[in-house]
Amino acid sequence: MQPKLSLNIGKLKLKNPVMVASGTFGYAEEFSDFIDLKKLGALVTKTITLKPRQGNLPPRTCETPAGMLNSIGLENPGLEIFLKTKLPKLKKIGIPIIISIASEGDPQEFITLARRLDKIKEVAALELNISCPNIRSQVLIAQDARATYEVVTKVRSATKKVIITKLSPNVTNIVEIARAAESGGSDALSLINTLVGMSIDIKERRPKIAMLTGGLSGPAVRPVAVRMVWEAYQKVKIPIIGMGGIVDTLSALEFFIAGASAVSVGTANFINPKVSVEIIAGLKEYLIKNKISDIKNLVGSLKI
Repeated sequence: MQPKLSLNIGKLKLKNPVMVASGTFGYAEEFSDFIDLKKLGALVTKTITLKPRQGNLPPRTCETPAGMLNSIGLENPGLEIFLKTKLPKLKKIGIPIIISIASEGDPQEFITLARRLDKIKEVAALELNISCPNIRSQVLIAQDARATYEVVTKVRSATKKVIITKLSPNVTNIVEIARAAESGGSDALSLINTLVGMSIDIKERRPKIAMLTGGLSGPAVRPVAVRMVWEAYQKVKIPIIGMGGIVDTLSALEFFIAGASAVSVGTANFINPKVSVEIIAGLKEYLIKNKISDIKNLVGSLKI
């Protein structure tokens, strides 16, 4: 038996449910010597803003127990340079390319970015990064249901591309935000972005991150991510892409069973560049061993 790994997320067709998370895979060039990029289900680019961003001051990362803190600050070359220098190389890979986009404070920038990218055939989908905790903003869009609904609605009117809305775990009620994104017209959800965290150098009595706090990722956040995927799965009808601390096949399987239709691998790419393709092979082996003919039959199969 050859189990079926392919799936659809809206109009987006994936040959398998494993992709790489924004900000952890660069623009793929950095990993081309380690894996066959064509084996991936999809690739999510580093987040792009309308204008170039230098990002935050260093130090920007530090290791934590079972994870890491980062405060990159959405460093990127901006839309125009991305289109000229990065996208042409991404097009050649031959897998769905999902462009992660964000604003620098004005939500209107999401609409401008969406309109520009809507015209590019090779862009398979847009991921709305409304949840990055590493920019100077008192309240994230993803922390307000109404703001989430309004941004998604406006982007929906600006593009025919598949919209994936990336939500923040730094909220009281993830279901409320998930429903708002769905109501606004999002085709899918990405859960979760990083948790806000802090680490201190006790000798210097200074924060290890220049911006004081950063986004916590890695295995330490996986139980939170799995819980939020499960909660959202109970209340929304659109597909969920699960992420947060996935380091191997076993941890990826938790997300599918909780309700994720696909998974995205992030921090683990820094430790093992081959982890994503290893997970694809591991999922196939698990389905064969458990006589499951289609990955879809595993989604939301949690027994209570």
